[in-house]
Parts: sequence; C-alpha cells; structure tokens
Amino acid sequence: MACCKLSSMLLAILAVLAADPLAMMRPAAAATSAHLHFYMHDVTGGPSPTAVMVINGPRGSFGNTMVIDDKLTEGTSQSSATVGRAQGYYMVASVANLEFMVNMNVVLTSGPYAGSSLTVLGRDDVSVPVRELSVVGGTGQFRMARGYVLWKTVTPEILDLEIFVNPRSTML
Repeated sequence: MACCKLSSMLLAILAVLAADPLAMMRPAAAATSAHLHFYMHDVTGGPSPTAVMVINGPRGSFGNTMVIDDKLTEGTSQSSATVGRAQGYYMVASVANLEFMVNMNVVLTSGPYAGSSLTVLGRDDVSVPVRELSVVGGTGQFRMARGYVLWKTVTPEILDLEIFVNPRSTML
C-alpha cells in the first residue's frame, strides 16, 4: 500500500514538472498585492537638506541633478512616524519644461515590510497633478516586484506616494 501511495505521489510531482518545469524553482508569492501609502519629504534648503544638487546643468535647469536621501513618513508632518527613506536621484530631463527622470530606492525601515525595498523609475512631469512611475524591482519581501507609484505634489517639499505592487512576482 505504501508503495502505491509513493508511486502516486511521484507521478503527481512528475505531472506538475512536465506541465511547468520551472514551477518548483520559483519563490512562493508572499501576497497577491500590496498597497503602500506614505509621504516623501524632499528638503532642498535649510540646515539639514535631504536633496542636494550635484550637477548644475549648462542650459538653464536642463541637466540639473539632485541626489536624495528623503524621509518617508506616515503623515505629511516631519514629526509623523518614519517608515523609511527614498534614496537615489532625479534630474531635469526636458529642455522646455520642468520634467524629471526619477531613479530611487524606497527603503522600508518599519512596519510589515521593514528590511525590504522597492526600486522606482520613471518620468515626473510636475505640471500634471498625478504622475505614474514604475516599480521595476525590489529586495526582501519585494524581490522581483512589479507595480506602479501614483505620485502627487502636496507642497514643493512634500510628495504623496501611493504604491501598488505585486510582491515576489512568480514571473521569470
């Protein structure tokens, strides 16, 4: 009887592998999706800036590049609970308008995703009320994540970020 059960189990495993040979190598999905919401404090002046210009473009603002290590909080106040950091850079990528190319890591330091990060890349046309940037990867619980960020300006130094992401994608 045990031999029959073992044979049946092996046959079932072989059938799964025949249908999808990479199924056992993929990481299991931690969740089907995640929705994160927080505020990014992009402080460009004062005694403790979190965004500094490292390249001053040769034609007006075109080419200006800012490196950031911005605080991410639960609310709009600087004293609101910190959930992480936005680290990376943005540059003015348009000759005619104020449009940025953004490349940053959203590093989470508290909450259920602490220790994980998301990589965000995209175009930020500040003349549009809501911009959409791409989530192109991540680490930890967000390894191989895909999704998007809805990005809104609250004040010149505060951005509202809503992130919709599929953690641990099973896509190869």
